[in-house]
Amino acid sequence: MEILVGRQHGAPNFAMRHYVVEPGGHTPHHSHDYEHEVIIIDGEADVTYGTSVHRIRAGDVLFIAPNQMHQFRNVGAGPLRFLCMVPTSFDCGKPTPGS
Repeated sequence: MEILVGRQHGAPNFAMRHYVVEPGGHTPHHSHDYEHEVIIIDGEADVTYGTSVHRIRAGDVLFIAPNQMHQFRNVGAGPLRFLCMVPTSFDCGKPTPGS
């Protein structure tokens, strides 16, 4: 994960992160108590969101609600690349990890 814009750049509200998932790879199946927005830049993946699985491709945009279990699984032949925006703080001012 690469932080493109975050607290260290002076961003007061949101951080933009860049992720690359290699073919056959996946992110952890997890949840957290802050929302995030995702833009798929390149590749194809199955996203587990709660108990549903959705096929996503370059150009798709997703909203991941707080406390919602989710995972990105690269099902394409090339790297899956996406941007993820998160708040720089949550729960009355705690810094968001990776922001």
